[in-house]
Amino acid sequence: MPTKLIWPSLVFTCCTLTAFAQGSLTPPGAPAPLFKTLTQIEPRTPISAAPFTISAPGSYYLTTNITVATGDAINITANGVTLDLNGFTISSTAPSATGTAILLSGPRSNVAIYNGHISSGVTNTGAGVFGGAGFSSGIFYSVSAPLNVRVKELSVAGVLLHGINLGLSSSTVVDGCAVNVAGSYGIIATSVSGSTAVNCGSVGINANTVHNCTGQGVGSGTGLSAGIVSSGYGTSSGSGYGVQANIANNCYGTSSSGYGLYATTANNCIGTSAGAGVGLHSSVATGCSGTSSSSTGLDADVANSCSGTSATGNGLVAYNAAFCIGYRSGGTAIIATVANGCYALSGTISATFKYNMP
Repeated sequence: MPTKLIWPSLVFTCCTLTAFAQGSLTPPGAPAPLFKTLTQIEPRTPISAAPFTISAPGSYYLTTNITVATGDAINITANGVTLDLNGFTISSTAPSATGTAILLSGPRSNVAIYNGHISSGVTNTGAGVFGGAGFSSGIFYSVSAPLNVRVKELSVAGVLLHGINLGLSSSTVVDGCAVNVAGSYGIIATSVSGSTAVNCGSVGINANTVHNCTGQGVGSGTGLSAGIVSSGYGTSSGSGYGVQANIANNCYGTSSSGYGLYATTANNCIGTSAGAGVGLHSSVATGCSGTSSSSTGLDADVANSCSGTSATGNGLVAYNAAFCIGYRSGGTAIIATVANGCYALSGTISATFKYNMP
């Protein structure tokens, strides 16, 4: 019999197509910006020329070096201002020193100034006499001393009067700044740290508290003058004080002919006078050293573990001297009412009461 072929059934399944509803094809609006605006990236106001007045609170910055021919360069008449010099320089070409590089006009508060330079042409013509072109002051104020002001990482050179003067009234801070040549005060603020002011006609640095600073007065000028000075170096090239303070800790003061270091309380300090001034003078001196060429090396009411040396004056003079050393070749090494455990390297000891001594 012939073979019977049986073919499988072909089954076709028909799928039901379902149509889904579509959203509106009308665009919702213009595309939103993908990038930030320049104001969002740099929310500060640029300064590219002087003179310039800051009359509204906010943040401002220099975009280039700026120069004035006379008068003030930047005048701040608003509170709540931050000024970034951005590493640039403010200068003046005034033939006779006038105006201020940055003036805080009126009773200003909450101001920060930092990161730049102020350049002027005043020089010390000799013996503390100053003259020349440029600015009268670097940073100064008018009307009344400002409040809550901070100046940081700024240099000032060659001004006729004040380098950085914020007053002593309250809450003004100068940190990491340098002043070279100021005919009057180098730096004045409530607190000054890590700063240097040299070639100053009146006082290098004057503050309530001074830490880790160097100040130099020329002529009759004083190096450092403060309520509390710690880790400071002050010098006077004339008859002024090297360091003058209520409390001096770990300080060094030297003067050509005035007091090297003058303090109510001196701890671990050194004072030197190259002329007729006292090397170190203090009511209470502990662990200190004083040297003078022709006056008293160290002069104190109470001297503990101190040394005093003089070439032609008295080495150490104190009401109460304990464990001190004096030196005066061919003269009086130590003068005291009470001397306890003291020793004369050279010279004699004059004491009313002696203890633990030959």
